[in-house]
Amino acid sequence: MLKLEIPGYIFEDMLEQARAEAPIECCGILAGRNGRAEKLYKMANAEHRRDHFMMEPEQQFEAVRDIRSSSLDMLAIYHSHPETPARPSAEDIRLALTPNVVYVILSLQPNNGPAVKGFQIDDGTVTSVSVRIVEDQQ
Repeated sequence: MLKLEIPGYIFEDMLEQARAEAPIECCGILAGRNGRAEKLYKMANAEHRRDHFMMEPEQQFEAVRDIRSSSLDMLAIYHSHPETPARPSAEDIRLALTPNVVYVILSLQPNNGPAVKGFQIDDGTVTSVSVRIVEDQQ
């Protein structure tokens, strides 16, 4: 997957979650088809930390089950960086263990406003992925 499209209404939900949970990192999963997100699964950060996230395991299990039963694909794992840029930390790279997904980082870094970037992370190699916020389609 070389690109990810996120409908505006889903991006707004992600941004609302990030702002509501700041200064703790928020996290979740984006599911859809053909590189376009259709569903957002907000997760609790079981670590409750400003510099690290771990999805609450039961919520993650339920999301994966729902994704499969809905015939969707897990497209992305997202989390926020409340105070740092939208780039993967060493910890993000080390813990990027899910294959074939885009790792999306939503930065709330002061002075720069919200920024969203995507990455593929494979065995410690980080590659940028195009993330586009697209108009809602009903």
